[in-house]
This record gives sequence, C-alpha cells and structure tokens, in this order.
Amino acid sequence: MYVADNRTVPDRTPDRAQDHPDTAGRRPLPGRRAVAVPGAVLALGTVSLVTDVSSEMVAAVLPLYLVAELGLSPLGFGLLDGVYNGVSALVRLVGGGLSDRGRGPKSVALAGYGLSALCKPLLLVAHGMPLIGAVLAADRTGKGLRTAPRDAMISLACEPGARGRAFGVHRAMDTAGALLGPLVAFMILRAAAGGYDAVFTVSGCVAALGVLVLLLFVPGRTTVPTTPAPEEGRAPLRAVLRRPGVRRLTGCAVLLGLTTVSDSFLYLTLQRRLDLSEAWFPLLPLGTASAFLLLAVPLGVVADRVGRRKLFLCGHLALLAAYGLLVAPLGESAALCCLVLALHGSFYAATDGVLAAATADAVPSAVRGTGLAVVQTGQAAARFVCSIAFGAAWTVWGDRTALGAAAAGLVLSTAAGTLLLRPAPAKSPPTSHRSPSVEP
Repeated sequence: MYVADNRTVPDRTPDRAQDHPDTAGRRPLPGRRAVAVPGAVLALGTVSLVTDVSSEMVAAVLPLYLVAELGLSPLGFGLLDGVYNGVSALVRLVGGGLSDRGRGPKSVALAGYGLSALCKPLLLVAHGMPLIGAVLAADRTGKGLRTAPRDAMISLACEPGARGRAFGVHRAMDTAGALLGPLVAFMILRAAAGGYDAVFTVSGCVAALGVLVLLLFVPGRTTVPTTPAPEEGRAPLRAVLRRPGVRRLTGCAVLLGLTTVSDSFLYLTLQRRLDLSEAWFPLLPLGTASAFLLLAVPLGVVADRVGRRKLFLCGHLALLAAYGLLVAPLGESAALCCLVLALHGSFYAATDGVLAAATADAVPSAVRGTGLAVVQTGQAAARFVCSIAFGAAWTVWGDRTALGAAAAGLVLSTAAGTLLLRPAPAKSPPTSHRSPSVEP
C-alpha cells in the first residue's frame, strides 16, 4: 500500500486548456514534479479494490440467496435487481453537487463508502422483500454519492496530461477487486458453516477496511482550492451545463449508452450462443474483468497520447465487434467465447476511466464533481433505458435479432457521437497590417 502525499500542489491549469482534452497538459507544468501515478490515486485505487471485493462478494451470491434461500419470485428478483442497478444513477448529481458546495470531495466520498459498509451487515437481519429492497437501495445510494467525488479527487491529484493513465490505474485496481470478490465468496461458502451469513459478515468487515483506508491514507485536499466564479459557487450545476464541452460529452455518452446492452444480457446471449452449462455461467464476468484489468492502464496511456475522446469512441467499436461475433453464424467454440469476452473487457478499458478523464478536461476544478456527475448520470440512465428496451426486444424478436438491432443502433450512435465530439474549427489569427516577413 502506498501512503498518499499530503502536500498540496497548486492547480495552475487554465480553464481554456480544460475545454480541449486532446491538447491539454502534454508536459508537466513549471514548478511541478512529473509523477507517473500520484499517491492519492494509488490510495483511492486501494479503497476501490477493497470495497469492490466486499461488493462483489455480495453480488456473486445475492441472486441465489434471494431466489433459493428466501424464495423470491423471478418478478421480485427483477424488481430488486432494478433497484440495485438503478438507484446509484439517481443520486450521483447529489454527490457531485455536495462535493462542490464546500463539503469537499473526501467528506462526501467518505459518507458514501460508510453508508455502503453499514448496509452489508444489515443483510443478516433483512429477510422480507421490502427490507432487502431498502438495504440494497441504501447501499447503491452510497455508491452514487461517492462515485463523482472520488473521480474528482483522482482528476485533481494528477497532471492534466496524465489523467488517462491515472484513471486507468484506478480502474485496474478497482477491477482487481471485482475479480477477487466472487472467488472469496466461493471459498467462504465452501468453508464456512454459516453459508450466506458468513459471506455478509466478512463483506461488512472488508467494507469497513476500505473506509478506514480512505480516512487514513487519502489526503483531504489533492490540490490548492481555487476561487470559483460567483455563478459556480451558487449553482454548480448551471455553471457546468453552460459549458459546450460538457454538453457534447453528455450527449455522446447518452447516445452510446442507449445502445450499450447490459452485461447480464450479453452473458446470457453468449451462454445461449455457445450452449454453455449453467455451472460455467458465473465465470463469464471474470473473463471481461480480466481483459479490463490487463488493458486499463495501457489504454489510459494511449488516451493521453492520441486523445481521450477519440479512444472513447474507438472503444465502442470493440463492443460493436463483440455484438457482431455473437450475431454471426460462426459456430460454437471456446475461442469465440474468449474473443467476445476480451472485446467486452477492451470496451470497458477504453471507455470507463477514459470518459472520466475527458470530462475532467472539460470542467474547471471548482465544479469538477458536478461535471463528472452530469456525464455519468446521463450515461447510466441511458444504459438503464437500453436494458428495458433490449429485454422487450428479446421477448418479442429473440436474442439474436435484438442484438442485431442493438448493433445497428450502435453504428448510428457512434457516427452521431463522432460528429458531436468533432473539435471546433480553429479561429484564424487576426490579420496584421505589417508586410509579411520573407524567409531567407
């Protein structure tokens, strides 16, 4: 574990540079040391790793626990799954706004992580659907509160030109936790007599450890506070929405999110396509997570060099290729399964942290949390709508036809996103009345 450096460094990045993500921060600014990955980013990555171990332990056993142990109907489980995946999107704006209104990103993130940690032991005593729904809603509320402030701290802790690398390192550490969580839950279920209760108890202890790491090792301020403009101090959301760069990024994220099929549907389609046994189904997310873990940092570095918005769009081409492989009549093979999962993980590695880095470039530090929350909320809401639409299309048309329609929509939304994120034409310099000099 790396201890975060508590010394603050001034943020001298001009706002105009943050509106042009592909050109901002290529070299370290004067007076700063060039640090590959700041200690604050590593500390936040450790917090996310530990917390994801805790969350994925619960997520791995929750479907079986609710249906087999508590006897919930598929409809009841569907409602709870909607709560689990949809609530966080509704409160991200609250978390971003609170972090920009004087509470500070660390305080808001600490509240979010703490709320989620408190919810894990409550699953031991919640047995009815209303109580379980309330606990899951509170847990996802904590996730929604902490996401934007955490990403704001990451963006403020590093040089603008290294944000892609920093977010890649964080997402890689986060994904490592997602890989370890199901494995830990599997071992506990095999070894402990208490079964599910033992998983929930250990998950609560691990979540508390993540809160402790955040409290002790993440600095309260990752940069010297800036003086916000009057309108930003009073209404950060209004100040963010006035920025064309944020509006373009949000529009692009929403368009692409509307054609991004949820992970569960993609795994179900792959399972049917290859006729995999149910025993192998829980391992499919591990394939995506492994590719994400391996590629998050390299693609973050690529984003810093070629442009974050460009890589974000290219990442959706990997998702389009995964759709194409599932729709095309290529036969059943283990190689096809591995290739689809590798493309799926590549999609996340090229888009998840890269979008956060691109958003940070377009938003000044005084309203960074709100700006990140606006883009993330738009994307999450669009993906939720896509899940509902894809489920209805699957019911009516079948899985392959529905996925083919999603692929066609992804082609159109990627083209539209390319137009939205097209750089503005450079303004011609003012003409000079002096005669042009002649080169010798």
